[in-house]
Amino acid sequence: MVKITIVGRVIDGLPLAQGPRYVNEENDNFLCYKQQGEFILKEISRGALIPSMMTIRIDHHSLNYLIGNGACFMTLCDSSYPRKLAFHYLQDLQKEFERLDNSLVEKITRPYSFVKFDGVIGSIRKQYIDTRTQANLSKLNANTKKDSEIITEHISEILQRKRNSEISERLPATTPRTASPVWGSPLLEVIALKWTPITAIVAVAAILLWASLVLTDNFII
Repeated sequence: MVKITIVGRVIDGLPLAQGPRYVNEENDNFLCYKQQGEFILKEISRGALIPSMMTIRIDHHSLNYLIGNGACFMTLCDSSYPRKLAFHYLQDLQKEFERLDNSLVEKITRPYSFVKFDGVIGSIRKQYIDTRTQANLSKLNANTKKDSEIITEHISEILQRKRNSEISERLPATTPRTASPVWGSPLLEVIALKWTPITAIVAVAAILLWASLVLTDNFII
């Protein structure tokens, strides 16, 4: 069944609405899964998750999300719940959300403060609780190509990419060592070419002079 629903704003990752909450959800690790949904919303906001439609495996659940017109519609379902129905549910939420005044949505600053839409979520959710209704069976039997194109990932893969990103951001930027501007300058090359032969001649002359002095001393002795 549909357990958690979150409607959020993509630009800043702010969760706007979540629909009515039920007691049995609170007992089923509701807060933990809700936090993971909020984490996914933040990852979408910062551009870490690019697909506009995606299924994320979390334990024995599937977190499905749909992005459209600057909003993200997300639902957590049992892994056995038909994915096609989950996305039909999200599409129905998107249609209702797009009827609202966009300027009103932009003014929201506190998480889950768009209580006006909570009732809409609850009403649409009731239509998808029983997967065997005639309306839902018709949706399941419809040939939808998009369903097979939806990317599926496990939450552990997303968390690992997040950790790798944080590690790379903490590493100091390493710059290659460059040669000293003095020792690598063209001027020094010219000086070396000019004075190297002279230095060699002076060195040879000094050696010959020293040798001649030694021979002279030996001859005198």
